[in-house]
Amino acid sequence: MPLTKSWVDSANTPDTDFPLNNLPYGAFVAEDGEQHCGVAIGDMILDVTALEADGVLAVPEEEEVFFFGDWTEFMALGPDVWAGFRAAITELLAEDYPDPQGLTRYLVPQVGTRMRLPFTVAEYTDFYAGKHHATNVGTMFRGPENALPPNWLSIPIGYNGRASSVQVSGTDVRRPWGQLKAPDADLPVFAPCKRFDIELEMGAIVGQPSEGPVTVQEADDMIFGYVLLNDWSARDIQAWEYQPLGPFQAKATATTISPWIVPKAALEPFRCDTPERERPLLDYLAEPGPMLYDIALEVGLAPEGKDETVISRTNYREMYYSAAQQLAHHTTSGCPMNVGDLLGSGTISGPEKHQRGALLEITWGGKEPITLDTGETRNFVEDGDSLTLRGAAIGEGFRVGFGSCTAQVLPALEDPYKR
Repeated sequence: MPLTKSWVDSANTPDTDFPLNNLPYGAFVAEDGEQHCGVAIGDMILDVTALEADGVLAVPEEEEVFFFGDWTEFMALGPDVWAGFRAAITELLAEDYPDPQGLTRYLVPQVGTRMRLPFTVAEYTDFYAGKHHATNVGTMFRGPENALPPNWLSIPIGYNGRASSVQVSGTDVRRPWGQLKAPDADLPVFAPCKRFDIELEMGAIVGQPSEGPVTVQEADDMIFGYVLLNDWSARDIQAWEYQPLGPFQAKATATTISPWIVPKAALEPFRCDTPERERPLLDYLAEPGPMLYDIALEVGLAPEGKDETVISRTNYREMYYSAAQQLAHHTTSGCPMNVGDLLGSGTISGPEKHQRGALLEITWGGKEPITLDTGETRNFVEDGDSLTLRGAAIGEGFRVGFGSCTAQVLPALEDPYKR
């Protein structure tokens, strides 16, 4: 599929994340101080809230869908409305649109514009669905012969996280406090996390509700779009707390997502199959067709005030379970899914060291520190570091990207209980 050209010149360059082929959805602070819905095109944002208010663009039979600057209400309208809206926006921004000058006043430069969460996160579930990551972590803690739990090849493992932890790219993350227990200590202490980490993930956004079990195809139809997702992880807190019920406070500090939701329609040309199964999956997890996407991913780490080093490059196609399989499994108990539910893929790692999606893996539990281009070393994330995730599906002369998913780590608070 080749590049589709726009009258917005910056959308036609091969290095932009936001050509006409993409048209991702975000929320931003407009000049009036209010939050507006926007669509990214090149280095600009098309102000959808203003277009609706002026009657230039409308969702059929609906009023003020974008008034509050949030895409949740739009998502609830369903796939037919999604498709019609995408077609209308594509027509407005296409190279042959007859009156582009009439639309220029609805364009806002991305540079200098504050982004907000583009939807209301109803619930957040994080999975553990990358085989290379699960194998590496299991090998570190249980040895290679017991790296994968017995259920791992049969079930998408996950846990219910905190929707309140989700924040948009550009929001600082503060190093958490928690209970830590050194291997040679008898009892834990309450102290700032010493092994703070990131996890490179994709997030699938549920755009339609369910009230009972759904098939993998039905689950795929429910997905509105995808974001980059950084699942910040306090590894020392996690090591002490995770048995027997799994992650808790170690994962509750923050979850950073990219400001742009790439609609599923923009990713259709990049669908690919999940890996060959090592043992058959149960029938309800059977995929009717390709359910993953070929999306190149990378992680950059920049010490405060210094240049960035890319510490990992991998691809979303490395996942063992697709988002549609994860969502289908999530509904098996009858668990209702809501508009705005967010599903984290789990850490995305490839088979090689430079393809690992977390510092826990890259440094092998802190035992093999990496050297940055600045000459500094890292075992885990240090105060002042900025971590940035990037991703794009690569087409013929264009890329469908997500923008940056970035956050800087601030020092821990002074003892929060000494008042």
